[in-house]
Amino acid sequence: MLFSLLIAHYNNYDLFLDCYDSIVKQSYSNFEVIILDDCSTDGSFEKLTEFLKDDARFKIYQNDSNQGVGFTKKRLAELANGEVCGFLDPDDALTENAIEKSISYYDLENIVATYSLIKICDEKLNFKKVFPNTYKVKQSNPLFFNIQFEISHFFTFKKSAYQKIRGINPELQVAEDMDLYLQLYDIGAIQFIPEALYYYRIHNNGLSHTSDKMQVKQQNWHQVLLETLKRRNISKLYGKEISDITDLPKFIFEKENTFFKRILKKLR
Repeated sequence: MLFSLLIAHYNNYDLFLDCYDSIVKQSYSNFEVIILDDCSTDGSFEKLTEFLKDDARFKIYQNDSNQGVGFTKKRLAELANGEVCGFLDPDDALTENAIEKSISYYDLENIVATYSLIKICDEKLNFKKVFPNTYKVKQSNPLFFNIQFEISHFFTFKKSAYQKIRGINPELQVAEDMDLYLQLYDIGAIQFIPEALYYYRIHNNGLSHTSDKMQVKQQNWHQVLLETLKRRNISKLYGKEISDITDLPKFIFEKENTFFKRILKKLR
């Protein structure tokens, strides 16, 4: 079974070297790596092309112009030749058994996607902790919105399942991964792998936390949740009309936390 590892790249050549090392050490050998550069401005595309020119497993493309992460990841999914695909950020890395472990679960019936635990690391990929919010989620729950990031990296999915959904929204600059997770959640079973398969790097070159960036993040996340509610034919949430909620991420987060606090209080 061919596995397609999909990498959306922009100005990340130096950090990609760790990513590359983790890819070539994979215990599963039947894979391709598709890299789509979103018009890097620091010479990264040229460096990548030269660095990978002798490895036929790596295919490198470039957008005609800078389009953003939603467009780039949507195109990557379309370029994939594998039966199973998975996104990997160029500044992150995988454990040696990440692909092998993930792909083994697709023998189970009705599995459309898998996800694992994450190793949170510093800027040099030194392990700090396992992300605490990821766990096995209940299937077919119309009120599941991944607000707590229960589903996250390393996320893999069947290409055939992806072709049944609308696909990643090319207009999203943030939350494009959440969009993908929730769309696939709505059409089939997503398997949790209780093992950390992904190294997530925390560094200063990540998403900026300026007010403009945070506003875009809120708007995109709200849009993803709004489309999810429409897809599930939900017009009212926790007794409130959806059309009256201006910040769905905040609203749902607060409601879920209030609910969990009530449960914990009863258990004490």
